[in-house]
Order: sequence, then structure tokens, then C-alpha cells
Amino acid sequence: QVHLVESGGGLVQAGGSLRLSCAASGRTFGDKAVGWFRQAPGRERGFVGAINWNGARTWISDSVEGRFTISRDNAKNTVFLQMNSLTPEDAGVYYCACAPVSYIPASTDDYVDWGQGTQVTVSS
Repeated sequence: QVHLVESGGGLVQAGGSLRLSCAASGRTFGDKAVGWFRQAPGRERGFVGAINWNGARTWISDSVEGRFTISRDNAKNTVFLQMNSLTPEDAGVYYCACAPVSYIPASTDDYVDWGQGTQVTVSS
């Protein structure tokens, strides 16, 4: 099992930026795809984007494309979610999750190891 810990959340004004980190420990992390998800109050958890094992491929959901980017530093066992031009609609708890494959899975059900989440609040 890969143990994941998210950090970097907080309160930001609309239009601002945050960079979330997802630090991994435990089993090998550098050969696995990692996804980011978010859940707003009263809403289901939604998929934000993902990155393959070496960072050569990323997938970003339409709702955040052009504003959010995902990167990773396998030497530091960390994946990042850079969020720019934040809006109140981006608020919620952000989770990272690891899939047991090197490529970005077709199904979000394939993510098996999850972090505890970090809260992002965006004031208008």
C-alpha cells in the first residue's frame, strides 16, 4: 500500500493560486499513476486530473483545463497540483490517489490508495 499525504490547501481569494502536494511513502510510488480528485460540500467526489508514472502524460478535466496543471518529482515521491485563477466553485477537499499501474487508468475506480485530503477555500 502507498501512503499518501496531501498538503498545501488553505484559504485564497478568487483569482489566486495554490499548489497542492501529494507526498508518498510506503510501497514504490514512482512507477504508478496518480490522480487528483475534489469534493465540495453536498456534492460527489469529482475527478480533477491525473499524471502517468513519469510525468510524460497528464489528463485534466474540462472544468479546470487551462487553469490547473499536474506534475511530479519522483525523486521526492511527490505529485503536485498547481491551481491558478481559482474561483469559489473550485473550493472543496482535494484528494490524491494512486493507481497500481503506470498509465492513467480509464476508470477512476482503479485508484486504490488515497490520501486524507486537504481543504481548499476560495473567497469571492
